[in-house]
Amino acid sequence: MRIDGQCHCGQVTYEADIAPEDVSICHCTDCQRLTGTAFRVTASTRVDRFHLTGSMPMRYEKRADNDALRLQFFCGDCGSPIYTTGVGKDAETIGIRWGSINQRRELKPLSQIWCRSAVDWLGEVDGLPGRDGD
Repeated sequence: MRIDGQCHCGQVTYEADIAPEDVSICHCTDCQRLTGTAFRVTASTRVDRFHLTGSMPMRYEKRADNDALRLQFFCGDCGSPIYTTGVGKDAETIGIRWGSINQRRELKPLSQIWCRSAVDWLGEVDGLPGRDGD
C-alpha cells in the first residue's frame, strides 16, 4: 500500500510503501513517554521503501527497554514524531508513526508488544461518555 504523511506543521513529509498487516501497537514505557500517551502505533516497512520528500527531521537517540539503540526522528519545528529505526541489522526497518500517516484510517493494528507495560484502563475507554467534537 502506498502511503504519504507529514508532521503537524507540514515541514517534514514522506512517502512509503507498506504492508497494512505490519501495523502494531507498542505499550513499552519508552513509547508511553515519547508519545505522552498510553501506547504508540507504528507501521513498519523496509528502509528502501521509505523516502523523505520534505525537510529533514531532527534525531534523538534512545536506548530501548530491550537495550537496543533506537533512533527517533521528529520535526524540529512542531515536535511531531515521524519514524524510528535502529542501527546495524535494525537499520533495515523503518517504523512510521501512525499519527503522521495521511491514510491512517485505513490502517488497523494487528499485533501488540510490551503488553506487560499496558495501562490497565485501556479496555474501559469505549464505555466513557464522548462527543463528536469540542
